[in-house]
Amino acid sequence: MTGRLDISGGEAIARMLRVFDGGPIFGIGGFQLLPFYDAARRLGLEHHLVTDERGGVFAADAYAKASGRVGLVDATLGPGATNLITGLVEALNAGTPLVALVGDAHRDHAGKNMTQEGRQVDILRPACKELIRIETTARIPELVRRAFAVATTGRPGPVVLDVPEDVVHGRHAFDPAEFTGPSANRAVPALRARPDGAAVRQAAELLATARRPVILAGGGVHLSGAADTLTDFARSLSIPVAHTLTGKGAIPCTDPLNAGLFGRYDRIANVLIDEADLLLVIGCKLGEIATKRYMVPRPGAAIIQLDVVAEEFGRTVEPDVLLWGDALLGIQDLRAELDSEAAAIGSRLASRAADVARRMTAWRESVADRLYSDETPISVARLMTEINTALPADGYLVTDAGFATHWGGLLFDSRRPGRSFVPDRGFASIGYGVSGAIGVALAAPGRPVMSLTGDGGFAMALGELETAHRLGLTLTLIVVNNAASGYVKALQHLIYGTDAYHASDLTDINFANVARSLGCHGIRVDQPPELAPALKLALSTPGPTVLDVVVTRDPAAMLPGVDSRARPATG
Repeated sequence: MTGRLDISGGEAIARMLRVFDGGPIFGIGGFQLLPFYDAARRLGLEHHLVTDERGGVFAADAYAKASGRVGLVDATLGPGATNLITGLVEALNAGTPLVALVGDAHRDHAGKNMTQEGRQVDILRPACKELIRIETTARIPELVRRAFAVATTGRPGPVVLDVPEDVVHGRHAFDPAEFTGPSANRAVPALRARPDGAAVRQAAELLATARRPVILAGGGVHLSGAADTLTDFARSLSIPVAHTLTGKGAIPCTDPLNAGLFGRYDRIANVLIDEADLLLVIGCKLGEIATKRYMVPRPGAAIIQLDVVAEEFGRTVEPDVLLWGDALLGIQDLRAELDSEAAAIGSRLASRAADVARRMTAWRESVADRLYSDETPISVARLMTEINTALPADGYLVTDAGFATHWGGLLFDSRRPGRSFVPDRGFASIGYGVSGAIGVALAAPGRPVMSLTGDGGFAMALGELETAHRLGLTLTLIVVNNAASGYVKALQHLIYGTDAYHASDLTDINFANVARSLGCHGIRVDQPPELAPALKLALSTPGPTVLDVVVTRDPAAMLPGVDSRARPATG
């Protein structure tokens, strides 16, 4: 037919990704998706082979977290598809916009014991925000658009496009207009909604009269792009801000109003929350870690909750005022409602705001011996102090799950509004560190990227060092090497006592040597004075550098809190 595009389903998918300026794409090919791969090559889409599909979905997740764009990953039939599950749940729980293209069995032969065939639709569906099965080649443009729309609206999340082999290989004569036109669904938030005006006025009245208000900021602040707005709002009213692990950077950690991490691990925030008469909760699910297993905040304080997902209201606490809408617009509306009173409120709360800075200074002084410790093996607190000094203000710190994220969340200091701390807190799966650093480096070219991971998590992801090397990415991959599954060993110590360890010790591997064997740079550090020059060298050396840091083997000192010897068990 004249003027129509007679192309394969795979090429139609590739053309639709180009409509959304899609890329980079991470994946491992297979027969089902070969037409897509061929079209991606011919159309010039940025596509990167990974060594494991889990590494691919982690990289896509981190790319999306750092850029706000939709992360893209592909996988072939069967084990390729099921290898995505952990990363999909990370994206689902974290609100990460992501589209996963998954090949499936030829429909004429499905159910006849085809190679690698499984009930992957049933397996994948609970792990994503929506699973869309494309049953006809002709519907590819429509359903790819649907996938991006779902991924970027409401609470963002992962969408799986399940495409049978015959649909990918099949041909259709498409109208070229189906592959044109701008779309709002390239990034988050694709759509914004304002909270109800009456609820905003009610919240403003509470804020205007509160004597000890505290803002609790979660990852939704970053999904909304609201960090600058929140920072200005807090400063105008002199209200301190505490944050979750994913909310770090909602206000710079170096700002006098920043109260730091709250919940299971904190500096001064939990006491401030306990003293508060009003809490403004923004983009925060108030889950187990943030609430110290549902003990924070205490009953009695009034709560205003601003969230784009209505289902979060009342899940863990009962708010007094519900603000259902976008975080940025909600903060703007509160600011406008309080505009005439802002100066008076800020002046009235100024002495309390100053007290926040004094408390933070006192906290730093109380733990200075740990932050600047010269003990060997190296204290993780000292390592974090050196990272804060070495990483420029525009840099990123990616953290693997377990104690790497908890130490990073407690002690890493972002120096400007926005997401510069990228943890995998949605599902908290170990093995994120290397792939996460790859995704962030591609999302923010030219900006320094460090990754913090334990030796166990690093061992899970060693194959992706080859990916980072092949892509020529400059990364600093810091291995917190304690020759153990450190978080588990520390918990065993806290709960069962000294020497009550089981299946938690690892071989002491020199990961700097491993890095060199994979074509990367490797540096091993076992003395505190070596940290600063090693970090400086790593940041200035082109290509991936693995910094293998030999840290304390004492299980009592492995958990955050700067000195875990005095900390109770995990509740």
